[in-house]
Amino acid sequence: MNKWIARASALALLVAPAVAQAQEAMIDAADSGDTAWILVSSAFVLMMTMPGLTLFYGGLVRAKNFLSVCLQTGAIAAMVSLLWVLVGYTLAFGPVTNGWIGAGSNWMLNNLGNVRDGYNVPESVFALFQLTFASITPALMVGAWVDRARFGWVVLFSALWSLIVYVPVAHWIWGGGWLATKLGTLDFAGGIVVHTTAGVSALVTAALLGKRTGFPKTLMLPHSPSLTMAGAALLWVGWFGFNGGSALAANDDAAAAIINTHVGAAAAALMWLLVERIKVGKPTSVGFATGAIAGLATVTPAAGFISPGAAFIFGIAAALVCFPMIQVVKQRFHIDDSLDVFAVHGMGGITGSILLAVFLNPALGGTGDPATYSLGTQLIAQVVGVGVTAIWSAIASAILAVAVGLAFPMRVSEDDEREGLDLASHGERAWEMD
Repeated sequence: MNKWIARASALALLVAPAVAQAQEAMIDAADSGDTAWILVSSAFVLMMTMPGLTLFYGGLVRAKNFLSVCLQTGAIAAMVSLLWVLVGYTLAFGPVTNGWIGAGSNWMLNNLGNVRDGYNVPESVFALFQLTFASITPALMVGAWVDRARFGWVVLFSALWSLIVYVPVAHWIWGGGWLATKLGTLDFAGGIVVHTTAGVSALVTAALLGKRTGFPKTLMLPHSPSLTMAGAALLWVGWFGFNGGSALAANDDAAAAIINTHVGAAAAALMWLLVERIKVGKPTSVGFATGAIAGLATVTPAAGFISPGAAFIFGIAAALVCFPMIQVVKQRFHIDDSLDVFAVHGMGGITGSILLAVFLNPALGGTGDPATYSLGTQLIAQVVGVGVTAIWSAIASAILAVAVGLAFPMRVSEDDEREGLDLASHGERAWEMD
């Protein structure tokens, strides 16, 4: 009897480590398909910034400022990427303590888990994906200050802005913070976190910088609508990773988000052409590109929560709201938001975030829980989320812009502005015509 007990004990000792390892693997193993999809989505979002955004904005400015746009966008993305690794990730997505900012336990991306809590991807992959969002958001603001902002001011302002504006809002809504957990504010892929923060901040900084020399009397036409179309195409394709990747899995939610993204962009682009035809007499390539981006920004907060039929409405609403807002900002308020960052990205994100409350309704094909969905409750959550974010972005951006301006003047000189930033600030020309 003792012999059999001894043999059973020995067998148990041999088997126990294998069982423990199997259990650990079940707990910590990431799904390879989900992981591959988020890695690809991360590359898509980086493509949106470089080269998508650089070409989209670069084609809209005069030739003498093309390289300055490219360099500002690239430098911002590089700087914010480093800050994200150093401190941004842990403050946005570190352990939740008070609901306002994440705990600092993941500095330099240390102590990351084998998988991100609640998902089937490694936390390092999750951190990479969120890095690309953090990088593109301040780069969106470049369109507000083209032709006149000093390079040193741009880089330092954007770096601080990413930590003081973007990171807290990302935590409040995506990182387990108070807007999501206390109020139930929803934002699938960045209508509030990305587009509202960048759009409102762009409007504030454009007002503080003042108008371009000659604006609005001097005609400042895009030097290359073809580059703008190419940039918009790259943004459109990249947005599949932006919104589809935000499902954080290769599943039906990702597919639904991508379908809705495409439908919203297509509807907005065509509606923009129709409005343009009625208002100015001719549909333009720049109008098509701008309309598509407006539609993408508008459908982003709801992409994974609504039906394709609702995405049509989001796209149409994007054109009907964002097109007139361009005129309101420049003609009524006389703010030289040069490439219409607030009108397109800001108003698009705000519009989509509020429409989400309506089309989350399961009766309209939304993903809201039939047992708990309430239009009034969700509408309050969305409006408060947008309002708090807009106020925080405006106040923090104004203070940062002025404070950084004490070290680096916000604007180049009038002579440099007339010469063009490519030569005056960087000693280069985008195009040699000799």
